[in-house]
Amino acid sequence: MPISRRHFLAAAAGAPLLTRFHALAAPEKGRTRIRDVQTMTLQGGRTYVLVKITADNGAYGIAEAYGTPGIGVKEQILSLKPWLVGKDPLEIDVIYTTLGLRSSNLSGTRTDGSAHTFMRAASGIDMALWDLAGKILGAPSSTLLGGRFRQKTRVYDHAAPRNMLDKASCREWAAKVKADPAGFTAHKFGFPHTRPGEDKGRDLANRVLSTRELINIQQGFENCREALGWDHDIMVHCHWEYDLRTGIQIAQAVENIKPLWFEDPLGVEYTSSWSRLCESSKVPVCTGENLARRQGFKDFIINQGCDILHPDLRNSGGFLETKRIADFAEVYNLPMATHNTGSQVNTYANAQWAASVRDFLCVETVTGQGGWMDQLLVLDGPYIKDGFIEVHDRPGLGIDINPDVAKAHLAEGESWWG
Repeated sequence: MPISRRHFLAAAAGAPLLTRFHALAAPEKGRTRIRDVQTMTLQGGRTYVLVKITADNGAYGIAEAYGTPGIGVKEQILSLKPWLVGKDPLEIDVIYTTLGLRSSNLSGTRTDGSAHTFMRAASGIDMALWDLAGKILGAPSSTLLGGRFRQKTRVYDHAAPRNMLDKASCREWAAKVKADPAGFTAHKFGFPHTRPGEDKGRDLANRVLSTRELINIQQGFENCREALGWDHDIMVHCHWEYDLRTGIQIAQAVENIKPLWFEDPLGVEYTSSWSRLCESSKVPVCTGENLARRQGFKDFIINQGCDILHPDLRNSGGFLETKRIADFAEVYNLPMATHNTGSQVNTYANAQWAASVRDFLCVETVTGQGGWMDQLLVLDGPYIKDGFIEVHDRPGLGIDINPDVAKAHLAEGESWWG
């Protein structure tokens, strides 16, 4: 049934959130101004573009904009610095909205040009402002976003067996993930794309699968489920590469293992094929990491084009815009999860944001593997415990960067921002 105009506007406006925030912020409004905007890029497998916004009282907020692939994101952030300096950092909605007006080419969906770069810059700026606002007001970002529905946020990794068709390999993998100190209990991975006798380029250009490939997909995931048991969740990962019929066939092939979701099988933008896939599939369909703003998610939500929304906070518009997307999705009973290939900074930011969303599943992470990325932040205890990140009570995002670790992994030409 179509949503009424009144309910649409109420969900889209996010009035309760902003009313609460402005009430908390009222005594401090106008007392501080943005003094500086800095970036710092780290390198280590991926590229991580960090943002720091400093107020004239010395308080600062830190967040992460999109890194790999992040060409032009740093430059876009710095180009906005003259406009941001002097603004009240508590006027987050005004800053974000009018920031968008600075790009006449801003799009609601994925592009390969300046619009996508602009959204990634704007998203990082928004999240840094929420960290700064929390420090100014002495409250966690999750509190400012409306309060917490949970005290810890579940995270998932990308652990996968070397060979899904080899039961011994699957058993080895299952033993390894069950012994992981981080305690992950949710794992997202795909399946091989290369066909015997075909070069990789030809395979990736073909959007259909043979019967043998479908049987291998079914057998491979069933091997994983048999080895792993039912106390861990599995997500089936694609990359927008299939047509509708193939998407339906893959969903049928994996339905017996009861995946938590089936991710990104069709093209990025909404078409009626997404709705047809959802109607046909017994497996929940998940998408959203390359969509931006409410406009990019609108058709998926209204037309039930997926079962789970999966935005990336660094693409979708940051905290406020994505909270509005979540509120809009709740009208249609759609839960949220988040895509996240960022550093420990962005993973902590996701944990805070997710706590403020009522119907939330889990956050992706490429961290938690025990390398330098798990030491980027100064923390009191384990980073990820039993597959969850604790949502703390410290102001803002509650993070401080370890300067020694950051300096050791600066990208070429970068310097510590002090």
